[in-house]
Amino acid sequence: MSASAVVKATKPSIWTKLAYGFGSVAYGIKDGGFQYLLLLFYAQVIGLNAQLVGLAILIALVADALSDPIVGYWSDNFRSKWGRRHPFMYAAAVPVAISYYFLWNPPESWSNAQLFWYVLLLSILIRTFITIYETPSTALAPEMTQDYDERSSVISFRWFFGWLGGNTMAIAMFILIFPAFVTAAISNGQFNRDAYALYGFIASLVMFGAIMISALGTHHLIPKLRAPPEKRKITPSLMFREIFETLSSRSFAALFFASLLGFIASGLAGGLNFFFATYFWGFSPQQIGLISLGVTLSTFIGLFLAPYITRTIGKKRGAIIIGLIAFIGSPTPIMLRVFDLLPGNESPFVFWFVLVATTIDVGLIICYQILASSMIADLVEQAELKTGRRSEGIFFAATTFIRKCGVGVGIILASSVLGIVGLQSGAGQGEVSAATLWQLGAVYVPLILALWMTMIAVISMYRLDRAGHEDNLRQLSERTSSD
Repeated sequence: MSASAVVKATKPSIWTKLAYGFGSVAYGIKDGGFQYLLLLFYAQVIGLNAQLVGLAILIALVADALSDPIVGYWSDNFRSKWGRRHPFMYAAAVPVAISYYFLWNPPESWSNAQLFWYVLLLSILIRTFITIYETPSTALAPEMTQDYDERSSVISFRWFFGWLGGNTMAIAMFILIFPAFVTAAISNGQFNRDAYALYGFIASLVMFGAIMISALGTHHLIPKLRAPPEKRKITPSLMFREIFETLSSRSFAALFFASLLGFIASGLAGGLNFFFATYFWGFSPQQIGLISLGVTLSTFIGLFLAPYITRTIGKKRGAIIIGLIAFIGSPTPIMLRVFDLLPGNESPFVFWFVLVATTIDVGLIICYQILASSMIADLVEQAELKTGRRSEGIFFAATTFIRKCGVGVGIILASSVLGIVGLQSGAGQGEVSAATLWQLGAVYVPLILALWMTMIAVISMYRLDRAGHEDNLRQLSERTSSD
């Protein structure tokens, strides 16, 4: 049987894609909370020093560096009646929800030191539990289909729901929740801690539901998924040796470092996003909610554009072209304001310009992320040819780690930028000087551009294209036939 015949025989149904993709709502909510709200909540609402928040995130990332490869390797080799992946997915649902709820409900009247430890421990817990779910869950994609084009379609559903989940919670926060928590003493609900407590409760329930729906919706795949390798004694030295052997390729290294730079840039942008919206642009919570609503349209751009790009010009070339367009345009509104080329914030044009620019740019960035993730999936067969092992868990543990590490470092970088420009903790809207806001834009624009452009240069070193992937499938098919 040819490789193409094998590929055509494995095409997931639309319902399976929807169930697989919907599971990323949990990660999207967690990611959106950490990127957009965590720094704002603890620094400006709770009053914890922004640098301490960044330090807590950094330490949590160090702990994360250990859990990701261990969970990925473990899920590749796990043996159970429910296969390699699903036991992890079911086991993580409750701990993910509980830990995320408490992150947004810190005790009152605690000192800075106590709050630092609280943020640190909860950050470690939520990151570890989300790894136990996310890594095995995303690793299903290469097992669901081997087709070069179909993989982009499957993974586009994952990114679509991830962005949609996080963004829907942001819309709810700014259009519904924050306005409901305006009081005589607090004129802007963004600065009311009770609003975040409600957010934590709703978000934790949605995360639990997303995990369970995805696990149950893909449960029927278990008999068709790859079996674990033969039972053997696994030692730490064997585990790390096999992880290194699996990931040691030039194409993976290019994707690893490019994705790391990309997620650092995303974390930086996300960490400062609502600072720019609230202080730099002076938008109301309702206006910020409308921009978040625009980002909902962005998810559809990514969902449909990535598979089309894959079919027409290929994943690597598409990622470079789409990336260049998106990443040059992303900081344009801020750059124009820094150079005093936009009217004042009181002009309606400013809001609509930022809304349209954000919607288009985020859609292109989602498309880029789908293409890069699909490129990772294609490396599974290349590694199998070299090692004789299926290691989806290891590859997607690496992507989970890159995503969490990059975003975390980006948020730390965002807290450092706030310290450099002197934006004080606890400042209300309209209480930050024009000079400080100009510095914020002047530091941010060259920093974000440097990260994006370096990322594009690094990803150009990726080598696996459609022809190479089809050849890998052919060799694996011949190897299977000869055994």
